[in-house]
Amino acid sequence: MTRKFHLLLILALPLLPVLAACQPKSALALGATLPLGSITENYVEVSITLHRSENDTYTLTATFTPLEAGLHLYSKDIPPTGVDGLGRPTLFNLPADSPLVQVGETMESQPSQDPFEGPSELRVYPEGPITLSIPVLLPEGEDWLDQQVSVTYMACSELGCRAPVENKAIAIRIPAKGLIQ
Repeated sequence: MTRKFHLLLILALPLLPVLAACQPKSALALGATLPLGSITENYVEVSITLHRSENDTYTLTATFTPLEAGLHLYSKDIPPTGVDGLGRPTLFNLPADSPLVQVGETMESQPSQDPFEGPSELRVYPEGPITLSIPVLLPEGEDWLDQQVSVTYMACSELGCRAPVENKAIAIRIPAKGLIQ
């Protein structure tokens, strides 16, 4: 090899990490989760994420985390106004005009159970976090899209309930399909 080539190689080596960093990267790698937004209201934190599975499907999730010991949330399957006015369902919804397309049922991270007190139809989740997941198709394109999702929940304990949070909008920013490689 010539001296010029060696000199060029010595000068170029430090630039390789910079050049690699300039390459387009996927907004969401296989198996990765992208945080999208969160709120905290009435002693519950709600975190929204987008997960890309190893088989290249996408799931939008909302994790509802009560912030006090003893608080539980109600099942996603109780009526919108509760049972005889008691409780509110834990819900996670896309707006009707969403560029995301829901392609399956909303799943829950754990099943609800009969309440300790009250009507048996007033099903509750065990104390602690509950995650609702929506399988989705990403919109076509190569841009980030501003979007909103909505959540409903009510946290209660044996000492009483917090005010319900109903149809609370959470702003998120989602990648279009072209940003994912």
